[in-house]
This record gives sequence, C-alpha cells and structure tokens, in this order.
Amino acid sequence: MESERDHTRLTAFRVPRRMWGVYDAVTRRLGTNRSARLLDHIRADIRQHGTPEEVAELDAAERELSERRARKGGRPPRAS
Repeated sequence: MESERDHTRLTAFRVPRRMWGVYDAVTRRLGTNRSARLLDHIRADIRQHGTPEEVAELDAAERELSERRARKGGRPPRAS
C-alpha cells in the first residue's frame, strides 16, 4: 500500500528481458540510463498531450523532485 510519504514509486511493467538488456546498452551509449530516458519520454508526452492541469501537476512533481535532490546530502532536521 502506498503512503502519503511515498514520493517516487517503483513501477513494474512488462518488457521482454532481451529488449530491456538491449535498451540498457543503447542508453549507456547515449550517456544516460533507462530510467532517465523513460522519465524524459514521460515528461515529453505529458507536455505534448496533457491538459493544462496535467502539465501543472508535472511542474509540481518536477519542483518536488528538485527539492528532494537538493537534500540528497541528508534530510532536514525533524520538527519537534
């Protein structure tokens, strides 16, 4: 069960193992990785085909992701 604290989720989808392996090789040659490439594709689809509300949700998600990455050295102290 997903909680409110889950910001990113592990999402499973079916893809042939051989295709996934080849995709890994291709993305490495491109200087990236499968996850980054898939996220770029998802972003592009939302921007191209999403409603204004969906694009706003994407923008909010991007801000949240940016804030979390900025904290990568550690979490902020808990409020008492």
